[in-house]
Amino acid sequence: MSAIRQFVQRYLLALLFAFGLAGLSGNAVYAQNPPAIAGQISPQPIPGIDNNIEASLVAENSAVPGEEVMLAILFEPLSAEWHGYWKNPGDAGYGLALDWDLPDGWQVGEPQYPVPQKLLIFDLMNHVYKGEHAVLVPLTVPAGASPGDAAQIAVDAQWLACTDEICVAEQGRLELALPIGDAAFGDNRFLRWRTEIPAMLDSEAHFETNGTSLRMAIPVPEALNLADPHVYIADLDLVQYAAVQTFMRDGDLLVAEIPLSDPDADPATVEAVLSFGDSNGVRFIARPGDVPILGIGAAKIGGQEVQSLPWLLLAALAGGLILNIMPCVFPILSLKALSLAKAGGSEQTARREGLAYSAGVILACVALGALMLALRSAGQQVGWAFQLQEPGVVVILLVLAAMITANFAGVFDVPSISLTRSGEPASAFATGLLAAVAATPCTGPFMAAALGAALLLPPVPALALFAALGLGLALPFLLIGFVPALRNRLPKPGPWMERFRKLMAIPMGLTALALIWLVARLGGREFAVMALVLVAGLIGALIITGRLQRAGKMAWPAFGLIAAPFVLFAAFALPSTYSSAAAEQASSIHRPLPYSADALAEVRAGDAPVFIWFTADWCLTCKVNERVAIEREAVKDAFDAAGVVTMRGDWTRRDAAITEYLAERGAAGVPLYVWYQPGEDGEQLPQILTPESLVALAEGSTAPLAGTSPADAQAAVPD
Repeated sequence: MSAIRQFVQRYLLALLFAFGLAGLSGNAVYAQNPPAIAGQISPQPIPGIDNNIEASLVAENSAVPGEEVMLAILFEPLSAEWHGYWKNPGDAGYGLALDWDLPDGWQVGEPQYPVPQKLLIFDLMNHVYKGEHAVLVPLTVPAGASPGDAAQIAVDAQWLACTDEICVAEQGRLELALPIGDAAFGDNRFLRWRTEIPAMLDSEAHFETNGTSLRMAIPVPEALNLADPHVYIADLDLVQYAAVQTFMRDGDLLVAEIPLSDPDADPATVEAVLSFGDSNGVRFIARPGDVPILGIGAAKIGGQEVQSLPWLLLAALAGGLILNIMPCVFPILSLKALSLAKAGGSEQTARREGLAYSAGVILACVALGALMLALRSAGQQVGWAFQLQEPGVVVILLVLAAMITANFAGVFDVPSISLTRSGEPASAFATGLLAAVAATPCTGPFMAAALGAALLLPPVPALALFAALGLGLALPFLLIGFVPALRNRLPKPGPWMERFRKLMAIPMGLTALALIWLVARLGGREFAVMALVLVAGLIGALIITGRLQRAGKMAWPAFGLIAAPFVLFAAFALPSTYSSAAAEQASSIHRPLPYSADALAEVRAGDAPVFIWFTADWCLTCKVNERVAIEREAVKDAFDAAGVVTMRGDWTRRDAAITEYLAERGAAGVPLYVWYQPGEDGEQLPQILTPESLVALAEGSTAPLAGTSPADAQAAVPD
């Protein structure tokens, strides 16, 4: 939630509180009459006004001069639907406010709160107390207090009582005549109330911020069971309360990571409560210091569930295998395999090429993964295929795709590391690098869980997932190199191979055309025109180079002379024509809302189902799903009949809000599809959609209120 929205919520609640204090809310507080205990009286009720949460002031013992006595402010809801708030109420609410009236020389300490509970309503996280709870306040008695007297202790208290639907500002003057003398009477309830106050951690905790997350190193005994931990931050507006908290544990050290609300936050200390679950926990104050990145021996607990590493490695391997059939990868793989068959080399040569190709693929995947993890650690909101969100990188890929297309079409030959040359490990290694980079725009089945987990795991197992993805991508050619039976099944060499090579120029040419469109989407039309001028100049230089090669003359110096002016022109023209304005989203028959966290919260607060999809112009799987499943009249009719509100997140350009949502859902990239039933958490859908699956969801959804339509719901969301 944005800081502005938090301010508005708290301002409105403050107004509500002010009206409550003036009696306009219709509900003020009077203290209950507790069991008769010496030294305790209840405040006088305000005639005609009832409480939803009653409050009383209680002392544990009588006051002993020069010592400390514990007071308790006891809150008791009249029914189970009402709840109160911790001192940091979360995204909405109001904490307890106390104004003490004490005799001269008497002093109160900081209130001590029990461990709060989480209450999530429409993506708003509140820190609440359900049921009876007591806030303890230490009271210091001056040494000069006269035994036998009774000190008049009073506090004007203000608090908020809420259900899941309404909130009422409440107040009361809580009074207590506290006898002075030897400790007497006692209140056995304090034994329970004290145990509910989290103890202060006796070891020092540390924290650091990186612009997106608050990372904390909390020393807790390894033997302590932490099935469902949660950190409640006392500092207001420091973190995103509803965001997923990630925990890693190694021995006696727990590392917590919580998304920041303010990227520029630089607190001197961080006060917090670590909840173990079941209202148990510890308090701590974290100070700035190093927070280690835990290694492979660490275990993830709580937060998003991460499946077992062996299963994730298998999923990444399968995802890499599937990438081989993508149109930007298949031509490279098939021609490399056929070149190996054409050469008819030795078993040793085939294995050497298979290993070199695999090394290139795996190295590229691991390098891209390491760069992505490093950027995220440095505070950048990036995901898989993040390089395709950079216009300069896409221009380079466009030039590369155009040159590969020209090479496949027979326009020129690359004598040193040709994509179809065999017997040279350098050629196979370079081809592997190229195949891995070309595959990054694509994701598919099995990859979502693996790549999403890579964002949550420690660095070593995360990089192992990227290596497994690369191995899956390289596996077909690796098997061809090491299994003679597979090589023997390849077609025999002949003139047809040259025709096949030229045929493979078609999918590579289509890839180049798609990159031209992507360049226009990222940098604007003028930027794309300048990129086309660069490509045209280079292709022209390659045509002349090919003619010189066929004539047996020195060719590459001529290429350099012709290409150099175009490269220099592009170096100046591309930056000057780049437009950072976001491209308009592609038209859709659903007329979806653009994604934002606030817009999603608004539509989820209504009574209509919500379908949200995240896409990018460079994502092939996204475009196929949109063509096959989403942008269909049958789906639109079913959505209209069920009153479904649609929303789309366009991740073609870098968007920190979308990256944050993807990370919360455990996804490293797009596509991502989520279905929200009214009042329920989102259901993440498969990455491969069918029209029937979306129609079935719409037909089985909760019907909206009469008179509500998707257009009405979407029009109600402010721009």
